[in-house]
Amino acid sequence: MPKKFIQRYTPSPESLKEHKHLKIFGDLLLDGNLWHLNRRSAAGAFAVGLFMCWVPLPSQMIMAAGLAIFFRVNLPLSVALVWISNPLTMPPMFYFAYLSGSFILQSQPEPWFFELSWQWVEHAIVTYGPAFLLGCAFWAAVCSLAGYFIITWIWRYSVMKSRRNKISKIKR
Repeated sequence: MPKKFIQRYTPSPESLKEHKHLKIFGDLLLDGNLWHLNRRSAAGAFAVGLFMCWVPLPSQMIMAAGLAIFFRVNLPLSVALVWISNPLTMPPMFYFAYLSGSFILQSQPEPWFFELSWQWVEHAIVTYGPAFLLGCAFWAAVCSLAGYFIITWIWRYSVMKSRRNKISKIKR
């Protein structure tokens, strides 16, 4: 069942309540709905976590926690899923987002170069920024929706299979 699998890999409520960056949420972390794991909370947590992993800002975990609190979905799962975009996966994810944004805007991707200067930063924001941000927004929405519906489907399938197994045992 997905519930047992997810619970095995999610951090404990105590560890998240003691996390130095999540202490800013204070008593909001005590809401029981943030720690329960059911179909709605798991699917919502996947949506929040997968959305936030495409946001190109620091402190994605804090923003994911804020969205999980706002939408009252499973907090540990939302925060853990942000780590899909980690230091190893971020460069290819964000480059793919830039290429996708260029495709959506129907513009030719600019050749990439890096220079440690303020002029390069200004040039990068103007040149790469629109396509990159559009690509990130596109993939955040796609992954968020796909995650929500896939987890909902897996959860329902698992429950139906479990019920079928119970019924078949009773008929024997």
